[in-house]
Amino acid sequence: MNRNTRLRTWEWRQAGVSVQLVQRSPDQTRAFFQGRGFSPNDADIIGLACVFQTIFRNDGKQPLSYDLDAWQITYQGKHIALLTRDRWEQQWLERGVNQAARIAFRWSLLPTRQSFEPGDYNWGMTSFGLAPGSSFDLSLELMVNGTPIKDRIPAVVCAADHP
Repeated sequence: MNRNTRLRTWEWRQAGVSVQLVQRSPDQTRAFFQGRGFSPNDADIIGLACVFQTIFRNDGKQPLSYDLDAWQITYQGKHIALLTRDRWEQQWLERGVNQAARIAFRWSLLPTRQSFEPGDYNWGMTSFGLAPGSSFDLSLELMVNGTPIKDRIPAVVCAADHP
């Protein structure tokens, strides 16, 4: 836990690949998206959706790829999909969010699908659609040089809301 922010981090490493999940507080997320054109109500929807800063690195010697649509949340015995760019986009269209805010949102999220050569990295937000304070396991899948790797990050906790 970071002493100053009280936010926690989870990290998974295998085959030269690392995935780091850093909690984002709901207030931090609300402010970020209000600054990008979202109304307070729409920013609140994002802020309460269990958002993490996600850092994905390929420090190995082989190419890799991932597809977030293959990843799963296990929460209270149920399997749930991540809230990826496409899942959010539908909600924003239905709510009438303006195009500039939608573009800023899309670019802030970790890409749903991506390939990495050795040495590549990327980061962006991932959202899990759970209430603040919820705990879940994250099952992840990726391909390293054509070989599937499946694993999980257990007991990930969404940041608490302190409005």
